[in-house]
Amino acid sequence: MKKTIVIILLSLMTSIAFANSHYPVRGTSMDGVISKVGEPDKKMSAVGDPPITRWVYANFTVYFEDQTVIHSVSNKKK
Repeated sequence: MKKTIVIILLSLMTSIAFANSHYPVRGTSMDGVISKVGEPDKKMSAVGDPPITRWVYANFTVYFEDQTVIHSVSNKKK
């Protein structure tokens, strides 16, 4: 029961943080990113161990470790 409550609270916190941010936040799944901001303009192949994947959108880039967001950054303006 406690484990279920913790999972629900963590999910809510991630959703709230995502709603208050322009970029996906740490801990969001790949599916969660797609559901919130859509498909990326470009998906880069995973590299390294653990595998790090990069998704590029028009205004920001999202970095994943396995299937989870570890960082999102604003793209440099050209």
